[in-house]
Amino acid sequence: MTGLDEQLRQLIAETCKHAPTSVERRKGFTQIIRLIQKSRKLWQESTLDYEDAWQHTMTFLYLNLCEATTAAQYDPARASVITWLNVYLKGRLKDYYLKQQKQQNRSISIDIPLCENINLIDTLEAPPDIPPMLEEVRHWAQTDVTGELRNSHVRGRPDITCQLLILSRLPPETNWEQLAHELGVAVSTLSSFYERNCRKLLRNFARSQGYIE
Repeated sequence: MTGLDEQLRQLIAETCKHAPTSVERRKGFTQIIRLIQKSRKLWQESTLDYEDAWQHTMTFLYLNLCEATTAAQYDPARASVITWLNVYLKGRLKDYYLKQQKQQNRSISIDIPLCENINLIDTLEAPPDIPPMLEEVRHWAQTDVTGELRNSHVRGRPDITCQLLILSRLPPETNWEQLAHELGVAVSTLSSFYERNCRKLLRNFARSQGYIE
């Protein structure tokens, strides 16, 4: 067992002593995420699906680290927490890839280069308890104190804002195809705008809260 594994093991044990809704559990969970991020041992790849998969992985961690909520509880005797998370994260990325391939095989659109960049995500059922991290992101997006989310919108469509898209993509998220249909725009318009504008704002907030470095 490495020094990092032992540090995480002790931090997890201490965190899980506290009630799920307690401030201590929340602080411990945030410390665990920071330590995992700092280690750079969590699987990383440069794909459009990655941050969505990462978000689901953090939800999975919160719900099943100390109690079995949506899956079996984490067992430190079987694997390190990073190994456990990497298995889940890679599994979600594989699911997204297979879903994307299935969608592409069904498509008869001539706009294949754009379709290959679509971020296709399964619409998941909302977990019974939303992690504090997601609650904070949702509150930040809903309140938009600075107005930066409402003021950033698709050209010619002031109704399609970063506030709308970020809230729509939080679990249980609406996929790009459904959003595009509801808003009457191309999927590529939404996904490219989100990548260029909204993801930067989301990452800046996550960095300010210490979720990422």
